[in-house]
Amino acid sequence: MHISAPAIICAVRPHSENGAIVRSLSEDHGLIGGYVQGAHSRTLRPVLIAGNLVQAVWRTKIQSQLPSLTVEPLRSRAHLLGEPLAIAAIDWATALTAATLPEAHPYPRLYSALDGLLSAIELAPAARDWAGAMARYEELVLIELGYGQEDGVAAIPVQTRERLVAHLLSDHHKDIMATRERLVARLKRAVA
Repeated sequence: MHISAPAIICAVRPHSENGAIVRSLSEDHGLIGGYVQGAHSRTLRPVLIAGNLVQAVWRTKIQSQLPSLTVEPLRSRAHLLGEPLAIAAIDWATALTAATLPEAHPYPRLYSALDGLLSAIELAPAARDWAGAMARYEELVLIELGYGQEDGVAAIPVQTRERLVAHLLSDHHKDIMATRERLVARLKRAVA
């Protein structure tokens, strides 16, 4: 396998002393994991941040192996690390994506929506400018995974939608839902 495509970094998990397993979403290839050698270096550490857009190259000789991954930065959102509300929103959107989508299934609508949401979070000075887009992104994830239709998910009450998201994340429930709870708490403080 040899794939080269722009991708949004969704999850970074340290692996070994120098590396990390990085899961990123590309438009045509979906969510793909790969091993990044030297992930803890001064060069790569600021690139391997959830929400960053990179030019990714995945390579493997055997289809069943985890591909090696090299990345070049295209758009960094590292400057938002000092903004608690913005980083909580980016963490939730990317964690939701990484935890729910199956590997190597293209979701071009989700890729476009996630890219747009991340750009809105980056450019908007207040949550009121992007909070609605975050809710619509959650709805789109549910729709793309087959849990509703365009009109059907929007009609689902918020509590039911939250239970559905929690059900989707049952394997990762505590860690991922804690990320969402941080975002909700920060949103409440921001509007108070």
